[in-house]
Amino acid sequence: MSKLGQAKVLGGIGALLSLLVVVPSIGFIIGLVGLILVFIAVKYIAEETKDHAIFHNYLMNFIFDIIAIGAVIGIMIMAFGVSGGMSWANALQGKDFTDFDSFWSSFGTLFVGCALALVVAWVMLLIGALYLRKSYNSIAEHTKVDLFKTTGLVNFIGAATLIIVIGFFIIIVARILEIVSYFSLPENLPAPTEPPKPQTP
Repeated sequence: MSKLGQAKVLGGIGALLSLLVVVPSIGFIIGLVGLILVFIAVKYIAEETKDHAIFHNYLMNFIFDIIAIGAVIGIMIMAFGVSGGMSWANALQGKDFTDFDSFWSSFGTLFVGCALALVVAWVMLLIGALYLRKSYNSIAEHTKVDLFKTTGLVNFIGAATLIIVIGFFIIIVARILEIVSYFSLPENLPAPTEPPKPQTP
């Protein structure tokens, strides 16, 4: 089996497993295995096409996704610490939050921190989606599987609208298209099309 044929199987199975990350208890492990398989598939495609930007752009997408997760965790921890940490949490007991001023004085810093974390994460995910789109556009050009272009575009739209929640469902659609895209890969690269010969008068 050619490397492209292996990428077809590994990428398809990996993308399918990545979609199962929501499964309780073992979802994280399944998703991690799926991610590794897709990484291998993209690496094989990059080697087969001799276009190493494919793998580089996919790797950059992964890095920005990790930065987004780290930003959410880091900023929220900082916001919790600035609010007073556990002493702040203990001080909330018995407080009256019926008026806005009381509520804001207790939760304002934490609320701003959470909002900032979400905005930073959204920007990082958006940049990552751009890299993924570039990677999948290149795969589509080399393999003639145009569904990769659609996958990259839908994923970018999902990342852009993630801040208004609907993007989550769009990204799920992109993940399903990703599965179909990998399973649609040919066993070998298509022969390059020759430009039409100029007609002689």
